[in-house]
Amino acid sequence: MIKNDTWITHAAREGMITPFEPSHVSKVDDRKVLSFGLSSYGYDIRLSPRDFRIFRHIPGTVINPKAFNPDNLEQESLHSDDYGDYFILPAHSYGLGVALEALKVPSNISVLCIGKSTYARIGCIANLPPAEAGWEGHLTLEISNALPHADCRIYANEGTVQPFFEGETCAPPPYANRHGNINTKPRK
Repeated sequence: MIKNDTWITHAAREGMITPFEPSHVSKVDDRKVLSFGLSSYGYDIRLSPRDFRIFRHIPGTVINPKAFNPDNLEQESLHSDDYGDYFILPAHSYGLGVALEALKVPSNISVLCIGKSTYARIGCIANLPPAEAGWEGHLTLEISNALPHADCRIYANEGTVQPFFEGETCAPPPYANRHGNINTKPRK
């Protein structure tokens, strides 16, 4: 079941989303932004401005998920102009960011994020891992630019993805009890 605004507001007051924006924000200081905060059936999570890394090709490198080498990631600089703060995601590349909001997922909820249509229309795909029941921390936001010849702006402090589905409480213990990585935090 997809969760509605009433449920999300109650759960946020119990500590599920920090910081929590109780309204659907599409303007900040008279500047249009990619919407974030509470909506009818979801919550648009923002990208943190603190850390966005791009996979760079290192000749001869094969990326191994069992032995990940952070040297394959390069810090991207935060840029600013009249449109807002943003990172540049080069054509045919893939970046990793961190959600601005911290989540504390209840034991009967799974967080499955769906990328915003604003990014989909320009060829950017948000591919995010689910946050299982009991997971806590800042989501890793995985964004790829499928365009072959155009770089894209990825805006910080603005909406990127939308989560929250409910189910019956699961039989296995929550994520934290299975020794998963429960505390991804934005780097300073």
